[in-house]
Amino acid sequence: MLALAPLALGACQSAQAPAPQAAASSVVHAEPSAFIEAACGGCHGLGPNVPSPNPAAPSFEHVANTRGLDQETLAAWLSDAHNYPEVMDFDLTPERVDEVAAYMITLKREDYEPTG
Repeated sequence: MLALAPLALGACQSAQAPAPQAAASSVVHAEPSAFIEAACGGCHGLGPNVPSPNPAAPSFEHVANTRGLDQETLAAWLSDAHNYPEVMDFDLTPERVDEVAAYMITLKREDYEPTG
């Protein structure tokens, strides 16, 4: 859980089903919700291969690919605002916790290689 300490918040699930894929190797990710973009996008990279605007804040993709992390452990961490760095001075409702965790887990991949 300590690896999550610099994490900032955000998440979403797409209301539409993903488009059919032309190739089996293609990966479709959910898009971050307006809430995630507004609350988290100023510091964190929100999508695949998107660097964080704040170099001190890990991208959501980096967090999602933390060894041993799953949606349940991420939601537990997000539920406890005392874990957050001081710059993340806000609380999430249980619904927002679920939204953020569900979105972030869509960024988990077997072939993830951290950059930088």
